[in-house]
Amino acid sequence: MTAADVALRIPTFDDVQDARRRIVGQAHRTPVLTSRTADAATGARLFFKAENLQRGGAFKFRGAYNAIAAMQESGQKRGVVAFSSGNHAQAIAYAARLQGVAATIVMPKDAPEMKVAATRGYGADVVFYDRYSEDRAEISARLASERGAVLIPPFDHPEVIAGQGTVALELIEEVGELDLLVTPLGGGGLLAGCALSARARSPGARIIGVEPEAGNDGQQSLRKGEIVQIPVPKSIADGALTNHVGQHNFPILKRDVAEIVTVSDEQLVETMRFFAERMKIIVEPTGCLAAAAVLQGVLACGGQRVGIVLSGGNVDLTTFAALLS
Repeated sequence: MTAADVALRIPTFDDVQDARRRIVGQAHRTPVLTSRTADAATGARLFFKAENLQRGGAFKFRGAYNAIAAMQESGQKRGVVAFSSGNHAQAIAYAARLQGVAATIVMPKDAPEMKVAATRGYGADVVFYDRYSEDRAEISARLASERGAVLIPPFDHPEVIAGQGTVALELIEEVGELDLLVTPLGGGGLLAGCALSARARSPGARIIGVEPEAGNDGQQSLRKGEIVQIPVPKSIADGALTNHVGQHNFPILKRDVAEIVTVSDEQLVETMRFFAERMKIIVEPTGCLAAAAVLQGVLACGGQRVGIVLSGGNVDLTTFAALLS
C-alpha cells in the first residue's frame, strides 16, 4: 500500500471538526503567544500558535492521533507504518502507543539523533534509509505489505490533513478573525488543514505558506498549477525536506492558498535566536519558517492581524547551540 493507494478523498472542514472530536483530551490545546517587540518591529499584531509545546514537540501529533483513531473506528486493528525525518515519526510512535497499536517508522540515516531516540522511546521499530539514494515511500509500502500494517504518510492522507487543521481552528477561536495566516510548508498537510479551518472561520484571511529556499517545490507547484517534483533539498529545516506536495492536499492549496514564499537558512537562524532571546522558547528551524517570513520582512504585514504557526520545537541542544553561535 502506497500513499497513492489511500483513496483520493479531499478532506473538508467537517473532517477537521471530526478530528477535533477525536483528539480532545489527547492533543494539547497549545497556547497562543504574543510579543510587543515583534509587533513593534513589524507594525502588525502577531499571534504565535505554539505547536512547539504540543505533545511530542510538534503539530504532527494531531494528524497522527486522528489518523490512527479513525482507523480504529473503522475496525482496522492492524499495526501502522510511517516514514518521516522525525516529527511525524515521533507523533505516529506516540499516538500508536497511546492507542495500543504497533508502529514501524522508516527514517533517514541522517535524521537528528534526538528524534530517532524519541521515536524508539515511544516503542516504535525504526528502519533506516538513505534519503538521497532510496525511496522512503517504496520502502514503507513494502514493509506495510510484509507486516500486514496500514501505511500513514506524513502529509498525503486525508485524516492527517484534517488533524493538522485543528491548529488553525484553535488559533482563530482564541484570537478571532485574521487578516493573514502564515504556516510552514513541507509536504502540505499542515498548510492544507489550516486552510480548511481559515476558510470556514476566518474567510477574509489571506493564507500564506513558507518553504526553505532550497526546497520550493510547493511554490513552483502553486505557480504552475500542478504538482512539481524536485531533487531532495538540503536545508537546516529538516522537517520540510520533501520534494513534492501531496495529491490529497494540493487541490486545497490551489483553491485556498494565496501565495507561497521562501526563507533562507540564515533567516531561520535569526528567527530561532529571536524566540530564544526575546520570548524564551525553543523553536526548531522548520518550526520557524512562517515566523521568519514575517519577522525577517519577506512578507509585508503592517497594520494586519497575523496568525503564525510555530510548528515544532524538536531540535537537540547541541545543534541548537551550534546554529546560534
